[in-house]
This record gives sequence, structure tokens and C-alpha cells, in this order.
Amino acid sequence: MKALTVGGAMIDTLAIIADDRIERMTMRNADSSFLLLEEGRKTEALEISTHLGGGAVNAAVAMSRLGLDVAAMVKLGRDERAETVLAGLLAEGVSTRWAMRDGRSPTGASVLVSSHDRNAAIFTFRGANTLLCEADLVPDAFAVDVVYVSSLSNEAADSFRAIVAEARAHRALVAANPGIRQLSTRGAAFQEALADIDILVVNRAEADALVTGLVARFGEGGRALRLEPGEKPPRLVARGLATGGHDMSLAAFFDALRQLGPRYAVVTDGRNGAFLGAPDAIYFCPALEAEVVGTAGAGDAFNATFTAAIALGRKPEDALRAATVNAASVVRHADTQTGLLSHDAVVRELAARAAELPVRRWSHHEAGLD
Repeated sequence: MKALTVGGAMIDTLAIIADDRIERMTMRNADSSFLLLEEGRKTEALEISTHLGGGAVNAAVAMSRLGLDVAAMVKLGRDERAETVLAGLLAEGVSTRWAMRDGRSPTGASVLVSSHDRNAAIFTFRGANTLLCEADLVPDAFAVDVVYVSSLSNEAADSFRAIVAEARAHRALVAANPGIRQLSTRGAAFQEALADIDILVVNRAEADALVTGLVARFGEGGRALRLEPGEKPPRLVARGLATGGHDMSLAAFFDALRQLGPRYAVVTDGRNGAFLGAPDAIYFCPALEAEVVGTAGAGDAFNATFTAAIALGRKPEDALRAATVNAASVVRHADTQTGLLSHDAVVRELAARAAELPVRRWSHHEAGLD
């Protein structure tokens, strides 16, 4: 099966700092924590290392290890970082035929500072990633079975509609993982493209960002998913989704997206598990317990694995489990790619940890969506 990933390519520099070397402040009434860097002070690191990263690169490597024939469409500068990205992709069996060089800006780069709960603070220079434009979309590149569009940076996000249209014209399965900036600044254009997207995968913050536009079309509130007596609700069942004073229940959110086009809509919530709105039901899969060394890249692993599993004809609940297993493997490592599993390793891990992955299912009738 052939796949194309489109989006960001980065060189990540990762600094791991011991907990007692850096202060952390956690907000009492919010989900936010802050690492406090003292101005002018040199802080000792446990390790500083350099790795490949970026949404399209991470997804391409994940799919390649899962057995797909993958190419990456990315925009790089004319610099040593670009050479590192190209060499790394080729080493993973990812085609660089559609990787472009542009001298107007350096290759993208990130600095990740990881400490305490290992949810790294990330400083990002988007660089050449912002330069991807509609003129770069060579039709032959889209003659594949699956097109996966990662978060697009700044001006490159203006090409999103054209990317999706090109993929649809070639009858590819289209998956998208838009970033929070893309949804915040180009939400209307994104909604217009939903009719041509088969799989939409977002995290909780990205799902929240979609709420304002969905409320304008479908209204607020909505029926909560029914629970069995004594059943502990997953966080998003109790919380719903909200932004800017508007809120929607999870069931209403999935129903709205279903009406706009995607066959599958996934909302990931980190250690609180993931929900899937599918053509027949809403599913929930808990996260696997894992010793967290770093959270960067876990979302890319989940999204690419879910997309690959659906493309290969797996059942929705099995695709959720496979994605959960690969994401759990990634967080056991500091960088975004070391933990990515092969197809056989995913199968083995699924068999070994099946009891830890009970998938909860609500039919559309139970969810009040029929």
C-alpha cells in the first residue's frame, strides 16, 4: 500500500533537565504547567541530543515501519539540516522524491526542554515549512492509496484545501491532523475541506478550537453519552468540548463532524485515552500505562497508526488499539521516533496487553444520534 505524507519536517534538539535543576509551576484551576528558566543562569542538562522530527516526517517513519510504501512531501532549506532530514528519511525507507529545497529560508528546527512530567516545552522555528504552496503539489505525488496531511505552518496552511482536493481527485484515502494555529486562523477554510476528508484526528485542544465554528452551524450543548450505573466517565464524556464561552457534548461534536464529511473523527486526550466517532458508533479506548520519558511525537504515532490501520481494512476498534499501543511505545523515549514500532511489534504488543485495552462502544442509538 502506497502513502504520501504532507507537512512539516524539523530537526529537533532535545535537552533533558533533572527535576531539581528547573522549577515547575502548575496552575490550580487549569491543565497548564510552566517550566521556569532563570534568566542568565547556566543549567546543567542530563542529555542534549538531536533527532528528526516534524509531523509529516514522524508520520512517514511510522507508516514505513508499519509496512507501507511511503513518500514525504516536505519543504526544506538548502542547508545541513536538510541533508540530515533527507538522509534520515532514506534510512527509514521513506522516499524523498517529493522533498523540495528552497533557499529562501532554512530548514525548520525545534528545541525541546524536557523535565518533571516529561511533557516537553517546545521552541519552534518553522522555517522552510511555511513555504509549501499550491504550485508545489505535483499531481503524480498523489497517485497513492493514502494521503496524510499533518499540521501546516503559517502560509503553507493556505494550501490545505488544494492538497485535500488533489488527494480526493486521485481517490486516495485522505487523513488530516490540523494544528491549533491552522484551526484558529483558518477555521472556516478548514471546515469547507471537511467534505473531502475521510479521517480527521485532533487532540483535545484542537477539538476545542473547532467548537466555535461547529456551534455556529449546529448549536450548543447536546446529549451526554449514557453511562452504566457506577461507570466512571472518561474525562471528555464529563467535560465535553468548549472554547470562547461555547460548549458541545462529545456526542454532539462527533455528530456535527459526521454531517460535514469525515467518516472517522478521532479526539485524543493524552493519558485520558482517545475517542472515535465512526459511521456506526462512538468508541473509547483508554491509554496504556507507560513510564513517560517524553510525550513529543506520541500524537503523530497515534494518528499515523490509526490511519494506516483503517487504510489496511482493520476494524475501527482494532485501529484504536493499535494506535494506542504505538503511542505508548513512543512516550517511553525522549525523541519522537525511537519508539515507533514495526507492524509485527504492534501485533505482539496488542496480544500481550489485550486486557488493558477494553474498547467502550456507544451505538448511534445509544448516543442519541440516529
